[in-house]
Amino acid sequence: MQYTRLGNSDLNISRICMGCMGFGDAGKGQHSWTIDEEHTGEIIKKGLEAGINFYDTAIAYQSGTSEQYLGRALKDFAKRDEVVVATKFLPRTPQEVEAGVTPQAHIEKMIDKSLENLGMDYVDLYIYHMWDYESSLYDIMEGLNNVVKEGKARYIGISNCYAYQLAKANALAEREGFAKFVSVQGHYNLIFREEEREMAKLCREDSIAMTPYSALAGGRLSKRPGETSKRLEEDSYAKLKYDGTAAQDSEIIARVAELADKRGVSMTEISLAWLLTKVTAPVVGATKLSHVEGMENATRICLTKEERDYLEEPYVPHRLVGVMAQNTAEQAKEDHVWSTGSQKL
Repeated sequence: MQYTRLGNSDLNISRICMGCMGFGDAGKGQHSWTIDEEHTGEIIKKGLEAGINFYDTAIAYQSGTSEQYLGRALKDFAKRDEVVVATKFLPRTPQEVEAGVTPQAHIEKMIDKSLENLGMDYVDLYIYHMWDYESSLYDIMEGLNNVVKEGKARYIGISNCYAYQLAKANALAEREGFAKFVSVQGHYNLIFREEEREMAKLCREDSIAMTPYSALAGGRLSKRPGETSKRLEEDSYAKLKYDGTAAQDSEIIARVAELADKRGVSMTEISLAWLLTKVTAPVVGATKLSHVEGMENATRICLTKEERDYLEEPYVPHRLVGVMAQNTAEQAKEDHVWSTGSQKL
């Protein structure tokens, strides 16, 4: 396994981050394809043996059971100071906004619940899961800074945002003496490369780590036509993100399969090897022990420039999907408010 620094932090992380969205009680959340605690423990143990020390979860994953499974497995198989644990929190609910719960109070409540779920005193990286258009940026950054000051998180990261939002947030943090975002977790893979427009450039200039999710496009970059899995069949959210561009993405997927055959490796290994040339550490989910082997093997593959160009050449621009499509709608509402002069100062 290869290791590197997480942006401007002092965290030493594996080049592969194990994503834990696939862990948790299948009856308690958005996903029906998640795996139980016993199999979660087996996969995490295998990941640790492969040298993976970076684990990403969220309080929203299967009603907190992903955090619970991860915390108990790491307690069984690793020393706390040998792993880097990241979790994420969602914005305030409409009910909290209506009740007058402040962003700072919401963040404190969320980190305390996550630490309880994980059975830990702190997390290494606390991630702002998606932009909160109902809260001021100052309140969010102050709330996150409080978490760091209290020792409940060592560093903070952000997910699902625009480059200008990340730049604004870190500029405010620098001005106010708050903790700054050291990483961004966006949607980025071989068939969705919109992060290359602005985010990748900002991260390079400011030494912000890119740790993208959906590294294998919900399994699409690891499966040949006709191959399937429980997740491919049941993950309605991934279908929402990828089915609309399946025709234009198919050529890239075919080239991944072609190159995998030529090199005698798996499609997973080729897809991740490409992504490893672009980012600090992709977040890669696993629901089978064989998935861990693919992660580990990918770090040993060095693609040539010609191979990278061949994989990239068919790409065409994509519309934003998933959370960022929702953010686009929220941004449009915010822009309308400003343009009509009805924004409260």
